[in-house]
Amino acid sequence: MTETSLEDVERSLDRAADLETEEAVSVLRTARQDIEDLGSNPDVDETRRRELEERLDQRIREIKERDAYDSGLGAAMNPEDGDAP
Repeated sequence: MTETSLEDVERSLDRAADLETEEAVSVLRTARQDIEDLGSNPDVDETRRRELEERLDQRIREIKERDAYDSGLGAAMNPEDGDAP
């Protein structure tokens, strides 16, 4: 089996932007594990690996926050104009 490269992880990160929430999080978590596994490879640019790792973590947080907002938490925090006195 061929080891995942930083480019593969970056492609997964980009692809997740076009997916539904659950699938995007799944793809990103897999990519996150791949990036962790690359940490033990001496041929991998560690600075670039860490930057990708941070981007993955940020994207996962963004998706989870968006999902929480879309599921009604945001609506509770921002009542519609029709509900205002």
